Amino acid sequence: MSQAVVRQTQRSPAARTELVKDFHPETVKAPFALRCAAVLIDYIVVVTFPVLGFLLSRSMGFDGTKLLNSELNSAGWLIGLLLGISNTILLPMYSGQSIGKIVTGLRIVRNNGESVSPGLMAFRQVIGYLLIFASLGIGFFLSVFSRKGRALHDYLAGTVVIYADRRTRI
Repeated sequence: MSQAVVRQTQRSPAARTELVKDFHPETVKAPFALRCAAVLIDYIVVVTFPVLGFLLSRSMGFDGTKLLNSELNSAGWLIGLLLGISNTILLPMYSGQSIGKIVTGLRIVRNNGESVSPGLMAFRQVIGYLLIFASLGIGFFLSVFSRKGRALHDYLAGTVVIYADRRTRI
């Protein structure tokens, strides 16, 4: 990466910010395959608990209607739903990454390299993903053809997914 990094330090060590001068998303754009891997990891993390609840209920002898109404199965779905909301909306709002993006080293930033505000990230994650689902995933495949690797929800929110380390270092 050829971008110059400037750190602005305030009085509090927790208030460090990092600005990237001459940010060019094309140079650090996330490869499409890596974005797909991050989505797959997110999917596996969210689906694990409903599957475990189902399997545990089945191993305890529940069958048919009892299986669908078992407490373990319901608890698995509840945990999966809460984890899905947290991973898809809340975690990216405050860190710019989901669990899949953390594992793959991807981060969501604004077009100029700055961090995305929580409100804009919530818009991107909720409205943008609803449009991705409504387009049957075609909006996600725009990132293959985009020079900056941006999908439909990235265009709506003015963001880009990058493959780069953007954390401040001490």
